[in-house]
Amino acid sequence: MTSKDDLICIILAAGKGKRMQSDTPKVLHSLAGRAILDHVLLKASRMSPKEIIVVTSPENDLIEAHVGEKATCVKQPEQNGTGGAVQAAFTKIPDNFDGKILILNGDVPLVAEDTLQSLTQSNADLTITTVNFEDPQGYGRVVLEYKSVVKIVEDKDCSAEEKTITTCNAGIYAGQAKSLKENLGKLKPTNAQGELYLTDLVEISNSKGLKVSYVSAEPYSVQGVNTRTHLSALEQTIQNRLRRMHLENGVTIIDPNTVYFSMDTKIGFDCVLEPNVFFGPGVTIGDKVTIKAFSHLEGANVHNNVVIGPFARLRPGAVLEDKTKIGNFVEVKNATIGKGSKANHLAYVGDAEIGEGSNISAGVITANYDGFKKSKTIIGDDVMVGTNSTLIAPLTIEDGAYIAAGSTISGDVPQDALAVSRNRSIIRDGWAKNFKEKNRKDS
Repeated sequence: MTSKDDLICIILAAGKGKRMQSDTPKVLHSLAGRAILDHVLLKASRMSPKEIIVVTSPENDLIEAHVGEKATCVKQPEQNGTGGAVQAAFTKIPDNFDGKILILNGDVPLVAEDTLQSLTQSNADLTITTVNFEDPQGYGRVVLEYKSVVKIVEDKDCSAEEKTITTCNAGIYAGQAKSLKENLGKLKPTNAQGELYLTDLVEISNSKGLKVSYVSAEPYSVQGVNTRTHLSALEQTIQNRLRRMHLENGVTIIDPNTVYFSMDTKIGFDCVLEPNVFFGPGVTIGDKVTIKAFSHLEGANVHNNVVIGPFARLRPGAVLEDKTKIGNFVEVKNATIGKGSKANHLAYVGDAEIGEGSNISAGVITANYDGFKKSKTIIGDDVMVGTNSTLIAPLTIEDGAYIAAGSTISGDVPQDALAVSRNRSIIRDGWAKNFKEKNRKDS
């Protein structure tokens, strides 16, 4: 079995992705809450390689900035094909490296880990990945002879007979580093595109008597992203897999087709998800939680026996402790809601810390931003914040206090105190009757 000391992964991510019609590099578009490239990086890292090298375009530094310390980046000097991209990667590989090279595509995010394991465990000098498509248009065809790989022909270079072949090249390879490096130097741009094709390594290897084998993959696992239509199709594929996973793990999803997960969504047992719930990245849900319809969660940590929604929004930093309730049209951001506390409707709780058993009534706003900085609101246990109150941070409301409805509070409130801040009502007997009669006569 290949170990981390004799495996290096190369990820090809230098394509311009013009068909995406976007300023964002193709591999940085989001798929199930994670950049396409991050899916591939994760698959590569699970192979425990000695190093991961990402090949990028010299015209775009966004990919390198995104990758950061996850991998080593190298720029492909010119857009001269996949062979040129791997040649660029080899400038980062020590000359004395005698292990295997695994070559992945940065826009093929769903490649199966068992496929990668089979590639790296192959004893051939070069191993390619094949896939059978009913409609192979656009894919390089794999010419086989007695179960041996003879050559790969790019779609644009296929003869009429070769176009009828349905066994296609998935663009994922593994090979011995030394022979791979030597054969890369023999690539020639003798094709319709004038590029260095990585696929030509098959014929070069065969001409030297080297062993060339293949591993078959399922079509869905090697689908690439070239357009937003492709991205949308892959999103549906991965969402269906995530929905099935959560259903099998004991989550009730009333209408699975309307619920969207991120790859890192974690949900406990006996939870109920109503229709049209969306999970952004970084959400953890405990046990026996009900999330009602049309709720949006991202970066939130929800404990046990919590009820959320309908029409609730949890933003990053939201923490809901046991038995809390967040109701319709309530937004929580960077705030902890203590055990048994509730904000049932029409409220904004941001940059706040709320204790246990407190009530945030309808229309309550934590005014946390003064135009320059954010400040925190601290609310203790068993506090009642009345309807349509505005709490101007920084502010502390101690245990047991009561904020009268309609108040604007800008100073700390001591324990068990009542805080009232509003104008006294003015009552004028008979004014409404006289006003109506006068206006009826004038009209």
